[in-house]
Amino acid sequence: MVVGDTLLDRDVEGVVNRLCPDSPVPVLDETASVDRPGGAGLAAVFAAAQGAEVALVTALADDAGGARLSSLLTAAGVQVYPLSLAGATAEKIRLRARGRVLLRHDRGGGAQEPGHPGEAVLRLIAVAGAVLVSDYGRGVAGHPALRAALAATRAPVVWDPHPRGPAPVPGVRLATPNEAEARELAKVATGGSRLATASRAAQGLRERWRAGAVAVTLGGDGALLSHAGSTPLMVPTPASAEGDTCGAGDRFAATATIALAQGALVSEAVQRAVAEACAYVAGGGVAGALPAPARPAPPPDRPGTPLAAGDRVGVGPAAAVAARVRAAGGTVVATGGCFDLLHAGHVATLQAARQLGDCLIVCLNSDASVAGLKGADRPVVSQADRARLLTALSCVDAVLVFDESTPHATLSWLRPDVWVKGGDYATGAGDEPALPEADILRRWGGHTVVVPYLDGRSTTDLIAAARSGGPEPGLSTPARPSVGRTR
Repeated sequence: MVVGDTLLDRDVEGVVNRLCPDSPVPVLDETASVDRPGGAGLAAVFAAAQGAEVALVTALADDAGGARLSSLLTAAGVQVYPLSLAGATAEKIRLRARGRVLLRHDRGGGAQEPGHPGEAVLRLIAVAGAVLVSDYGRGVAGHPALRAALAATRAPVVWDPHPRGPAPVPGVRLATPNEAEARELAKVATGGSRLATASRAAQGLRERWRAGAVAVTLGGDGALLSHAGSTPLMVPTPASAEGDTCGAGDRFAATATIALAQGALVSEAVQRAVAEACAYVAGGGVAGALPAPARPAPPPDRPGTPLAAGDRVGVGPAAAVAARVRAAGGTVVATGGCFDLLHAGHVATLQAARQLGDCLIVCLNSDASVAGLKGADRPVVSQADRARLLTALSCVDAVLVFDESTPHATLSWLRPDVWVKGGDYATGAGDEPALPEADILRRWGGHTVVVPYLDGRSTTDLIAAARSGGPEPGLSTPARPSVGRTR
């Protein structure tokens, strides 16, 4: 389990061929960009890439950056347990040319207090195999309810601290500050050898924090471990490695946490972490560990999926609707589907869903998503037209288009109070399968429900009838409310 602040990291690639005419600085002509989770999100992705089952407790903002992070994390196999976050997503944008970083641009404002964790989060901390607290000084690690749960868990806790963050809870198995963080946190006087300074800082922090051990990472020289006894353990790197060190600390902490979960001693965990961080840097850093094809950067106000025009379609409108309803103490309701060839069965489901709360947000499968689910001949109607038809209904407050095969990433960001499905999921027989979204909704205390559907209404049947020239489904017999299949 990873607990902490997640940022959106974006590498902007470009070429420099000239200087700015009004200032002697290089002009970067952007060619492509790559988005990745940063902070605690990057540590969670690293842990998942090593084969661990990973749950991430983090705060996500109601903006395009939060939606993008949820999508990236879910695609990496991380189970996201989101906390609400006022304000904007913190972003770290690195401007690069020919493999070199020219400038880093940070945006997103200061730290904001995250929302309260649900019971599912607190229960999960209690039963986790190991917990990594990846603190980036933005508030998650300081939440009182989370700190109480972390102090009470029997799992080994690794704490990667930040100078702007709170002290680790007493009893953590291992804390992993880097050299600069250790000096700042311990307030040690400069002077003497590098190892002596790191040793004094580690010993002082271990006593102050009542931690089992403190490992101070020393970049290419390895790590110094202060644990039981007065003599520290110096763990050198197995080989010399030069390259992009961005994310090396997260790789170190994630590896140490997995090792402790597997029963390793703290000294063994630190040795594994040093070797893994060294290999990570030698392999090209984050670009080598998480290769992603460079692509044109999406516009800043949406997460990359082409959306229909309109003031009720997209991440921004959906976030605004949800924020307004939550501020008034209302209930956010969401539903999802392809809605190809909108028909009376769809309308009945949407109308019933809207009655369950104070707004209805429709999560709409994109054209690519529909084609992947139903075949190359679908959808019949483009996502832009489908979104436009849905927003024309008075019961729909906003439409959010997603590219994935399931709405799981979108739900983790949107956090609706109620998720509605229409179809044959509940027959009354007592053995009906649980909705696949039910477990996700429980992460923040949401609920899933099924509403009745008009029998005999099916997009697949409509398409078949149109192609065969037969009668339109639903017109030959009177419609009756029932529970039937939604397509």
